[in-house]
Amino acid sequence: MRFGLVILPQQRWSEAEPMWRRAEALDFDHAWTYDHLAWRTLVDEPWFATVPTLAAAALVTSRIRLGTFVASPNYRHPVPFAKEVMSLDDLSAGRFVLGFGAGGIGVDATVLGEPLLTPGERVRRLDEFVGLLDTLLTQPVTDHQGERYAAVGARMYPGPFGTSRPPFVLAANGPRALDVAVARGEGWVTTGMEDMPDVASWWRGVAELGERLDAALERAGRTDAVADHELFPRYLSLDSKEFALDNVARFEDMVGRAAELGFTDVIVHHPRPDGIYAGDPAILDDVAALLPRLR
Repeated sequence: MRFGLVILPQQRWSEAEPMWRRAEALDFDHAWTYDHLAWRTLVDEPWFATVPTLAAAALVTSRIRLGTFVASPNYRHPVPFAKEVMSLDDLSAGRFVLGFGAGGIGVDATVLGEPLLTPGERVRRLDEFVGLLDTLLTQPVTDHQGERYAAVGARMYPGPFGTSRPPFVLAANGPRALDVAVARGEGWVTTGMEDMPDVASWWRGVAELGERLDAALERAGRTDAVADHELFPRYLSLDSKEFALDNVARFEDMVGRAAELGFTDVIVHHPRPDGIYAGDPAILDDVAALLPRLR
C-alpha cells in the first residue's frame, strides 16, 4: 500500500510551503492538490491556481511524487495544458503524476459561460482530451482536428523529463469512463459512488467500482492487471463519506478495508482548521508512524 496526502491550494505560499515539505518528511508516497478554480463549500474562500502551486512544491521537495487530484477539461485546452504538464514533469525531475477526470458540474463547469454537458458528452470529451494530450506529450509536433479540440503544428520541445510521459491516473466510475481510463491511462482513481446514504453503503459501492474496473480491464484484454493490481494501480480517496484523519484508529481501519478491496494506494486530506476535512494537523505525525507497518 502507498499513501497520498491532498493539500488544498488555500494558503499563501509562505504557509503552504512547510505543508508540502512536511508531507515528504513524513514519508508519504505522493502529494496532490485539487485542480479547480473554486470548489464546493469553499467557493468563496482563498483558492490558488493548481499548476503554479505544484511547480512551487516541486522545487521544495525531492522525492515525493506530485499530482493533480484531478485535472479537468472544464476550462482547459490540451495544447497549453500539455506544455504545463511537460514543465511540471521537468521541474519535479519526473515525479509528476497527472490525475485527470471528465469534469464535474460545479462552478468550474459554467465559469466560462458554456452550457453543461451530458454525462455521455463529458466522457467523449475526456477521451479526446486525454488522447490528444498523450499524443502531444509523446511526439515533437502534433496536428489534430477532433470533435472539440484542434492542434495545428503544436510543438512540444524538449518533451518529457525521462524516457516516457508522466503517468495518467484517470478518475472514472461508469462503464464508458472506465473504458477510457483503461485505454488511455496507467492507473485508476475513485472517490467512490456519489450520494451514498451511509458509510456502509459507500464501502459497498467502492467494492462494486472495483468490480467494474476489472470488467473494463477484461474488455480491454488486460487480464494481467486484473490478477496483479500493480500493473494498473488503483487509488482510493478515503475521505468521501467520513474523514479518515479524524483519528488514528479510523485511518488504520479504512486502510485495511481498502487493501482488502485490492487498492494499491489510498489518499487522505491534510486537516483544515474548520469545515470540511477539519482536524488537528498533529495527527499526521501519528499516522506517519504507522505507515511502515501498513505498507
